[in-house]
Amino acid sequence: MRLGFRRGLIHGIPIALGYFSVSFGFGIMAVRAGLTVLESVCISMTNLTSAGQAAGVGIIAACGTYIEMAVTQLVINIRYSLMGISLSQKLDDSFNTPHRLAVSFGITDEIFAMASAQPSKLTPRYMYGMILISFIGWSSGTLLGAVAGNILPGAITDAMGIVLYGMFLAIIIPAAKKSMKVLMVIITAAVLSTIMYYAMPFISGGFAVIISAVIAAAAAALIFPVSEEEEKA
Repeated sequence: MRLGFRRGLIHGIPIALGYFSVSFGFGIMAVRAGLTVLESVCISMTNLTSAGQAAGVGIIAACGTYIEMAVTQLVINIRYSLMGISLSQKLDDSFNTPHRLAVSFGITDEIFAMASAQPSKLTPRYMYGMILISFIGWSSGTLLGAVAGNILPGAITDAMGIVLYGMFLAIIIPAAKKSMKVLMVIITAAVLSTIMYYAMPFISGGFAVIISAVIAAAAAALIFPVSEEEEKA
């Protein structure tokens, strides 16, 4: 069992390093939006979702409503429920309900990918090790980024704040290069968001993102349904 925890730590080191650099940009972004260092770190310690946190900070800065925040987080983070269901098929017998609840907090895209790639059953200690080191990387990066955002000149923080948006591009570009369908969804969502920004200024930025994403995804599901062969793949 100790080897399981150690293996989880080792497998989580690359994830933690990547999280550190991305969360550094989030920390800068958060303090620039008016949050304190403590508030920024608390957000990262209680939410392990880069896209959700970025969207949430934007809504906070725009004085958005609780409903807008809740719907935005649901749309952005609902994929984690699907990841949890998928990983539940790989858990060993020691994974009781308390372990499942604890591990569900730390499921992210990268942790899901690493856990899914393991040939053997997943143990609680392995997952705790990988989540712990990733959590430390994400939280510490936010802390240093938030502190730097209060110290460094504006020109530097503006340049470093683009790290988070670079991560978003790194997520969508590889998928768009592999699939024309994904590219069409991205383009459709971007066009709809632009139209609403200029033609419907009464719609807040958060709801514009939600509406654009839902419409683009629904249209793709109708026009490009997934075949049985693709589902098996």
